[in-house]
Amino acid sequence: MTDASRRRRRDAPRKGDLREQAILDAAEEQLGTRSLDDVTVESLARAAGITRNALYFYFGSKRDVLTALVGRTVEEIADDAATTEADTAAEPRERIAQAVRNTERSWARHGVVMRAAVELGAVIPEVGARWAETVERYIAAMTEVLSGAGLPGTGPGSAADVARALCWMTERTLYHASAAGNDLSRASEVCIGIWHRMLP
Repeated sequence: MTDASRRRRRDAPRKGDLREQAILDAAEEQLGTRSLDDVTVESLARAAGITRNALYFYFGSKRDVLTALVGRTVEEIADDAATTEADTAAEPRERIAQAVRNTERSWARHGVVMRAAVELGAVIPEVGARWAETVERYIAAMTEVLSGAGLPGTGPGSAADVARALCWMTERTLYHASAAGNDLSRASEVCIGIWHRMLP
């Protein structure tokens, strides 16, 4: 076996990883077409093309599946926050607009999972913690953006306080727009306008 073929074999996803992803994909698809209560271990296993017992090899319960699904989604959102942090060459107004549009894009792609994360956060501590960590990641990125724009570092109206309030405002505004089937781009433009008004 050549080095190249060994490397290809090592880089190829394992069968178990593919099955786990199929279960998570099935969960995301089902969240878009049925209520949370109607998503069952049986329905997930059937949609993933495996038996109920096989699903239990990867996840201990429906709750574990949903927790892993939220985890997969928030990793993508965290990557967007990292992009905002890294883009220090852009003007604050551009960075703010891009950050909100990235968030809008996540809601457009994964709205069913993100709504489930908001709604399950109070009853599944792991989901609530992952969701809060993700918002905190954006708060840290936006605090840096607002500090660079001239907001103070301490006291009322500090960059950190404003970033926290406006990140949660953006999260809740897009959540409601997604849940109601409203225009996400309009909701995000409203949020961008409010963020921009807070700049010195």
